[in-house]
Amino acid sequence: MISMKNRIDESIEFLEQLGIESGCIGIILGTGLGNLVEHISVEKEIPFESIPHFPTSTVEYHSGKLIYGTLNLKKVLVFQGRFHLYEGYNFFEITYPVRILHALGVKKIILSNAAGAVNLKFNKGEIMLIEDHINLQGDSPLAEKGIHDLGKRFVDMSEPYAVPMRQKAKEIANKENIILHTGTYAAVVGPQLETKAEYRYLKIIGADAVGMSTVPEVIVANQLEMDCIALSVLTDVCDPKNLKPIDIPDIMAMAKKAEQSLIILIKHLISSL
Repeated sequence: MISMKNRIDESIEFLEQLGIESGCIGIILGTGLGNLVEHISVEKEIPFESIPHFPTSTVEYHSGKLIYGTLNLKKVLVFQGRFHLYEGYNFFEITYPVRILHALGVKKIILSNAAGAVNLKFNKGEIMLIEDHINLQGDSPLAEKGIHDLGKRFVDMSEPYAVPMRQKAKEIANKENIILHTGTYAAVVGPQLETKAEYRYLKIIGADAVGMSTVPEVIVANQLEMDCIALSVLTDVCDPKNLKPIDIPDIMAMAKKAEQSLIILIKHLISSL
């Protein structure tokens, strides 16, 4: 069986043959947040399925492409779509894009996701800057045989989200009059949404927002000593006293509503790095 390291090496060899250069800024875009690509001067567009050993996104709202190009005069590598535990992938597959970015020389990574607002002071259609997280997915991408070949096993998580990048995001939001909340993101397995009791539990343990992604990637980014920042688009309000049935079209509409502000934020952040 081919080792994890060899799989990464073969993926990198394929991408380098296509002219993908090292030292870019990495971006992983979540549900309904793919329009950032329209602002990129695209040089290469590579379907996930053409990259050796790369997982294929099965989520309807994830297009599954690796975009290489220039954004605000900076080279970027953008994963338009990501992988989730609920799709049946293991944690190595879920975090494979982060390992690819690292192997290509990327030092900084920006992640986005769609999440539910547990903090009832937040409104849907707004953005939350993740300052901490709670891993409720029941496992870790570092709990793998042979993980020592890919980086440290015991990884410090006292400050998983880069403070300078977070501070810069706050400054940009303030200057651009963008509502930017800060808080703690809880990562659950999904794909079902939470019950009233589960939302009460999330509130008690200190979560401000809940979603089904991002935390595994952030853990691996920290293992690989990459600076990272993560932003949640708040697509619904998780009020256990007034919980309405899931409305996927409304969730996607809220993602689109916040997307323009998120794009402004990311473009200015890219310029500052």
